[in-house]
Amino acid sequence: MVKSKFVADYQINASKKIVFHYLSTASGLEEWFADEVRIDEDKNYIFNFDNEDHYAKLVALRSNAHVKFDFFDPKNPDSSDHSYIEFKLEENELTQSLFLKIIDYSNDYQEDELEAIWEGMVGKLKEIIGG
Repeated sequence: MVKSKFVADYQINASKKIVFHYLSTASGLEEWFADEVRIDEDKNYIFNFDNEDHYAKLVALRSNAHVKFDFFDPKNPDSSDHSYIEFKLEENELTQSLFLKIIDYSNDYQEDELEAIWEGMVGKLKEIIGG
């Protein structure tokens, strides 16, 4: 399958520190991103969507700025060209506005479907943090 890269920016009216908790912790991600998020003994994240587990490694973490999850097949962990999701917090110097940049590299959906999915999830995140 051919993977595609979806990139979108969403303005968030909250501090980086507050938003980052929801992007980088299992409990935070579980509130808006997945039905359930667990971390196994190997520090792999297990995201459950619609009763299906998806395994990911946390491959990048810069406090209050950047998180990247690299998804893999636990039956074939050495395969290449993994799907990934990246969250970046970027501040506009002039307006002091905070933006959440989402980069979703996957092969499951069309771009318009991804746009609708992310709009819904980020909307839920904004409701939770009041931003």
